[in-house]
Amino acid sequence: MTDEARRRGRLKVFLGYAAGVGKTYQMLMEARELKRRGVDVVVGYFEPHGRQETIALTDGLETIPRKVVEYRGARFEEMDTDAILQRHPEVAVVDEFPHTNVPGSARLKRWEDIHVLLDAGIDVLTTMNVQHLESLNDQIWHSTGVRVRETIPDWVLKQADEVVMVDLTPRALLNRLTRGVVYPPERARQALENFFKESTLVALRELAMRQAAYSVESRLPEEESEQPTGTASPDGQSRDRLLLVITSEPSSAALIRRGRRVADYLRAECLAVYVSKSSDFGDLAPANREHVERHLNFARGLQIETRVLEGTDVAETIVDFARLNGVTQIFVTRGKPSALRSWFASAFVQRIVSLARDMQVTVVADRSARRRS
Repeated sequence: MTDEARRRGRLKVFLGYAAGVGKTYQMLMEARELKRRGVDVVVGYFEPHGRQETIALTDGLETIPRKVVEYRGARFEEMDTDAILQRHPEVAVVDEFPHTNVPGSARLKRWEDIHVLLDAGIDVLTTMNVQHLESLNDQIWHSTGVRVRETIPDWVLKQADEVVMVDLTPRALLNRLTRGVVYPPERARQALENFFKESTLVALRELAMRQAAYSVESRLPEEESEQPTGTASPDGQSRDRLLLVITSEPSSAALIRRGRRVADYLRAECLAVYVSKSSDFGDLAPANREHVERHLNFARGLQIETRVLEGTDVAETIVDFARLNGVTQIFVTRGKPSALRSWFASAFVQRIVSLARDMQVTVVADRSARRRS
């Protein structure tokens, strides 16, 4: 096998902020241009959503038939990754990057299928909306009231060779929605009552713009990119090192997302720790142990290094570990604001602040209870 055949494919992501801004349309336009220039292009997966203008762009493009997967007596269609590998085009067009595959598929997520294509040396064009980024999940929920269920880890998008924002003003998008271009009439009415409020679209568009700008900046040489004041050392590396304190509370998930987002912005290392009073988690009830292990696995999934520390004084153990490992910022959460628990949580946070006077301590609020109230 030649070096050229072994090269990893290039990934180009067309990023938007809502359905209907034109991500798939732009992706197919590029595919047609590539074909016109003699590049071997196939459509690996395309979701038409009944949009005739977009469907028309697939005319003349080779499409790989979908694979049928049976699950609980029903039949579903998914991208046939093996068929694309066997066909081995130069470029594959694959819609909906964050999609979750039907149970029984070879891989859980479509982005994992795309990585298989990239590993085989196939370039991929794909699409996604900014609200599917894992680190933004809580922010999207709090600002829109909608919990996005299909997410991708931020590091997956960071590995893209190119991220292009496909933009459309919220007013123009709402006009397209009311004209029936985006969804059929009934679904359009539901969208207008939920996700497609102008204020929500404005906020999402701003997030997408920031993400696109960050994607560009993160690819610039160190001397060309602007680091936040005081975070870059003479060798161009970040001085910051973040430590996320995990507990069994549900709020730890938001803490992990927030920490990952800040670490990416600062280009800093990120660690996550849980302090157990016994080496085998014997101090935890089975349900709480399950929660801790889930949070640790979630952090690992976001490419955060995790440690389980043992110590009877939790705050002291955390600060000692932080100091030994050159941590500059500690992220903690107070958890749910119930009476007794809130008092203990506040005392715990204050003790960390008192011990870690040479570090910045950030308290990440648990807003889940606030939204439910």
